[in-house]
Amino acid sequence: MVNTFSKWWNKLEESFMISLLCGIAVVMMVQIFSRYVLGMSLSWSEEITRYMFIWSAFLSISLCTKLTISIRIDTIIRQFSKKGRALVKIFNLTVELAFFLYLIPYAWHYLQSTIESGQVSPACGIPMYYVQSAPLICFILCCVRIMERWFLQWQNFRMNEEYRNWQELRDAERKEGA
Repeated sequence: MVNTFSKWWNKLEESFMISLLCGIAVVMMVQIFSRYVLGMSLSWSEEITRYMFIWSAFLSISLCTKLTISIRIDTIIRQFSKKGRALVKIFNLTVELAFFLYLIPYAWHYLQSTIESGQVSPACGIPMYYVQSAPLICFILCCVRIMERWFLQWQNFRMNEEYRNWQELRDAERKEGA
């Protein structure tokens, strides 16, 4: 059940990111066509692409967290044993989790103040809380992704192994059980 939900969520997140990036490209092409071929500029295109870019930037943080794409120094970590590497990764993930948990209340207060102000975007009239909710949603998603990785590293520490994802761990458990 959890595995099915996780796969579904991963596909949804990736599809949303692809849709946002394609949407940015389409809106910008329409703006270029409108400006240079029709001789008139669209008032809303820059605003819409900016908001799509904000969402894609924040969602990419969660995606990078899931895919473990971050700046790190692997040379030092490789010097440790499997258990040592797992402990270093657990420590790193704990610091990351603390950082995002620290940011969540600030993102919440920021979103609340935007909702209370009733602010809307100038060109499209979009309520700004749609845009301002990106940090809060991103930080919550990052916490979920970090906890998934934290528990995987804990399993690596306990089992003295080095699984990169839950599927590898499940496959190894099936082989042991067979």
